[in-house]
Amino acid sequence: MKNILGCTGHKLRVPDIVDCYGVYLFDTTGKRYMDLESGIWCTSLGHKNIRINNVIKKQLDSIMHAGFCYSSDLVDNAAKTILSVTGLKNGRCVFLSSGSEAVEILRQAAKHIVKNSKTLVLHDAELGAYDSLSDREHGWYDFEWKNCDKCTDNSVCDLHSKELDKIPEDVTEFIFEPGSDAGLVGFPPKALIQEIVSLIRGNGGKIIANEVTTGIGRTGKWFGYQHYDINPDMIALGKGIGNGYPVSAAVFSESVISELHTFKYSQSHQNDPMGAAVANEVINTIIDDGLIEDAARKGEIFLSQLKTLERSKINIRGRGLMFAIDFMSKKTAEKIYNGLIESGYIVCNRGAFLRIDPPLIITENEFGKFMKTLSSLVDQAIVST
Repeated sequence: MKNILGCTGHKLRVPDIVDCYGVYLFDTTGKRYMDLESGIWCTSLGHKNIRINNVIKKQLDSIMHAGFCYSSDLVDNAAKTILSVTGLKNGRCVFLSSGSEAVEILRQAAKHIVKNSKTLVLHDAELGAYDSLSDREHGWYDFEWKNCDKCTDNSVCDLHSKELDKIPEDVTEFIFEPGSDAGLVGFPPKALIQEIVSLIRGNGGKIIANEVTTGIGRTGKWFGYQHYDINPDMIALGKGIGNGYPVSAAVFSESVISELHTFKYSQSHQNDPMGAAVANEVINTIIDDGLIEDAARKGEIFLSQLKTLERSKINIRGRGLMFAIDFMSKKTAEKIYNGLIESGYIVCNRGAFLRIDPPLIITENEFGKFMKTLSSLVDQAIVST
């Protein structure tokens, strides 16, 4: 592995993965790992899904890539499928390669409509890999909500009412990630988000739902914003929509399309037939197999099981099949993380947190086996400390 430049800040833990199936990965020795991270939250339908693989094979023998001035019916059909599940039936889609690109084009579109404006994000939002998305120095307004964990869904406390009053009038975009991607798996109260949305709309602004990590069933609904009873103007999709294939989608409402005049954006893999075909099949597979409802049902079961691990210094959070275990100790989390890898389980390690984002197809029996190992490791860690 000397020739690989990771650039991720993460230590390479299993360097010799050679095969996969369902929720499992296999290394060169034949050791099996249960992938409870879904790759990088991408393999929503599990590894080597037969329907997705068959679509890819079919497209390989048909057409993978087209230019800006060429297209095919399958791209239009994929767009119709996405618009139907987002509820933006008269809108438009652009297929791209990554979630970062989807968020970037939507922010550019919003700024094209409202000039010289600022973009509001929650303080712990993770928007993408582009510098224009990660540099919060210029053109951004960070809204601090870390004291909201005790708020209810139906009320906004006095502290944040004051914070809301501080938002200036030139803030006319709100990029909302409905479940913090900064490793924390935080879910802000519904009333707070509705207040922010109302304020931004009052400023003549646009609402962008960043569903790269929370969409495609991850939270037990098609999209995370649906837990908040809001209607975004634009939606960014990525990761799970390609089940491991690099495709994303930027979704525009009909009203936004009517305001976009002479807006230009080009990228080499824009509206590729291959990516569109994969995204279409992912959504249709989820519909055919009832995986949205299944994710909501299993999510409640798994969260209740994880809650049995809570102690004075262990906090559990989750929604759908998106969970975080906060050990409040980096040393403890690292010890348990290492133990899980040795036992054949892959989760996401974020300092003192462990994230669990299994494929939507995981079974109760498979998660039960993981829970048995995790419970044992937690008990051992508590005794040793």
